[in-house]
Amino acid sequence: MQIGSIIAVFFVIWWLSFVAVLPIGNRSQAEAGEVVAGTDPAAPVTPRLLRRALIATALAVVMTGLLFWALSNETLYHYWNR
Repeated sequence: MQIGSIIAVFFVIWWLSFVAVLPIGNRSQAEAGEVVAGTDPAAPVTPRLLRRALIATALAVVMTGLLFWALSNETLYHYWNR
């Protein structure tokens, strides 16, 4: 595969894993009891976006690696094309 295709696949997998990781472990302002004036009560108290982005990156690296391993594996190639 070309490098552009690999980057595109990685980006799609990263974005999906980032969206999946975002809601895990969030506490809303309403649950914490400290709603800041002018914000939505469902807004997270501490979003920790950098931590979530790093987790999504690790997941995307693993998933992209597994995908390309599966696409280049001879046994799986023969199984899928029988």
